[in-house]
Amino acid sequence: MQSSTRWFSRSLLRRLFRPARAATGVLAVAAMLAMAQQAPNRNPDKPYINPAANPVPDKNQQMALQEQQREKSVDYTGANTERQKQIASDAARLLQLATELKKEVDKTDKDTLSVNVIRKAEMIEKLAKGVKQKMKVTAGAS
Repeated sequence: MQSSTRWFSRSLLRRLFRPARAATGVLAVAAMLAMAQQAPNRNPDKPYINPAANPVPDKNQQMALQEQQREKSVDYTGANTERQKQIASDAARLLQLATELKKEVDKTDKDTLSVNVIRKAEMIEKLAKGVKQKMKVTAGAS
């Protein structure tokens, strides 16, 4: 009886898994066909670029592009000269504040500092940082 049960279960299993094996075979054949349809890469280091997707502009188009770029370019000399004038005026103001601070510090004792001296020192520090920032920035620099 046991042998008939084994035979019954084996045949049942074979019948149940027959569609699964067939589906697996169909998928394997489909995968092989898909791989075969792909064009082989002629040079793996250099990818294929479709010329229709990336056409080279003719001479007229190149000239038009160059003209557009010239129109977009900005003359930054005016902005740079204005920045240099601001730096010069800030530097003159910085010199004036520094000499005033020195005079006030010379008037005070060695143990005391007035609130005006501290405020003037903070103004000098703030102005010096502004001059430093303006000196770093150049309009139109690349």
